[in-house]
Amino acid sequence: MIPFVVAAPKSPARPIHIVEKEDFDDWLVQQSERYKSWISSQEFHPVGGKYVLLPGDKGDFEAVLFIKDDDWNIWSLAGLPTRLPTGQYTVEGALAPKQATDIAIGWALATYCFDRFKKNEASYATLVLLKGADEAMVARTVNAVTLVRDLINLPAGDLGPSALEAAASQVAAEFDAVQTNIVGEDLLTYHYPMVHAVGRAAADAPRLIDIFWGDKDAPKVTLVGKGVCFDTGGLDIKPSSGMLTMKKDMGGAASVLGLAYMIMDANLPVRLRVLIPAVENSISGNAYRPGDVLTSRSGLTVEIGNTDAEGRLVLADALTAADEETPDLLIDMATLTGAARVAVGTEIAATFTDDEALFSDMSARASAENDPVWRMPLWNDYRHLLDSKIADINNAGSGGFAGAITAGLFLKEFVKNAKSWMHLDIMAYNVRDRPGRPVGGEAFAIRALFALIEERYRR
Repeated sequence: MIPFVVAAPKSPARPIHIVEKEDFDDWLVQQSERYKSWISSQEFHPVGGKYVLLPGDKGDFEAVLFIKDDDWNIWSLAGLPTRLPTGQYTVEGALAPKQATDIAIGWALATYCFDRFKKNEASYATLVLLKGADEAMVARTVNAVTLVRDLINLPAGDLGPSALEAAASQVAAEFDAVQTNIVGEDLLTYHYPMVHAVGRAAADAPRLIDIFWGDKDAPKVTLVGKGVCFDTGGLDIKPSSGMLTMKKDMGGAASVLGLAYMIMDANLPVRLRVLIPAVENSISGNAYRPGDVLTSRSGLTVEIGNTDAEGRLVLADALTAADEETPDLLIDMATLTGAARVAVGTEIAATFTDDEALFSDMSARASAENDPVWRMPLWNDYRHLLDSKIADINNAGSGGFAGAITAGLFLKEFVKNAKSWMHLDIMAYNVRDRPGRPVGGEAFAIRALFALIEERYRR
């Protein structure tokens, strides 16, 4: 069931007339006197994104005029479901299948509301699925993005490591994937020491969530997501203002679960693995400390320069486990650094890779999907900023500069065998309302990543 998108109307649907801004005058000349006088009385001007209800002959309205002034994308009509009167609508004219599919996705996502703790009393208009639209792709994308948004929006009190494990289990069970959970002291037995160190101070035990799906002989695609369910900063504690949105620090984990949902639902011919180190970076007598030296799964020793740089520690162990299988494609997603937000703002996924062809493909898919990414450099000359006098590497770059880059370089130390690797440092949160994208948790880059993976492996 796609929210407020139906395959066929139960009653005649009102048409939405899409008119290009530059074609408005020619369109208006051809309309009835009723339409002309009404549009004039409303002092309507053809501005992109504006619309006006067109009157019928019985005092009701019978159609909608919508002004369009740029290329079609997923959000082109996303402002309408919350503004139009309830009822069913259909878009007039023929659209390419990709455009029709995107419009339906954007319409459905525009009706999203996180209503776990507050009743949603809003009403929405319903769109009749456009001819040529891929209904399965619409449902797949809407379900995945809704999953990501819901997980990120849940408060940490409702989504700790054990609840994140349960959420992953629901996704895995839907597609008969195999899931293993390594919890608490077992992390030491199975060699995930840094996941254990970061999460051991919390009441909800740390864990490594490991999901396998697909043909064992298919190309290996591995997704790693940062699952820090709440980040106090540890003993290098954050100020209260810095903790207000830290429920979103598991946004990487939510994103890879959403992407995995899409891959499995589409039955892509890959051997999928999902690794999520799920922890709460908390404070108690056994919390790891600044100055400690941790031995990682890879054997590299890590001096703790800052306990608030915890995400890269748990990711490092998970990336090492992923890398041991020499995957064809290894992708990690994390709400890793404030520095990435300084560099690219809050609405673009900062993206790191040394694989030129991979990023070229990713950039093309991101543009086509209106799911923006921007490439950042893995500038090896900055590696010295992570040097330690007593260990192989420090988890916090010295000097305060190039924080997103040094975080990427830290992760790179733990990827040796993967044929291609890409790291995405994401906000995972909308800080402003836009059509189809309310303030709150957001699925950054997963539509582009799905398109990339589908294009690479469904041949």
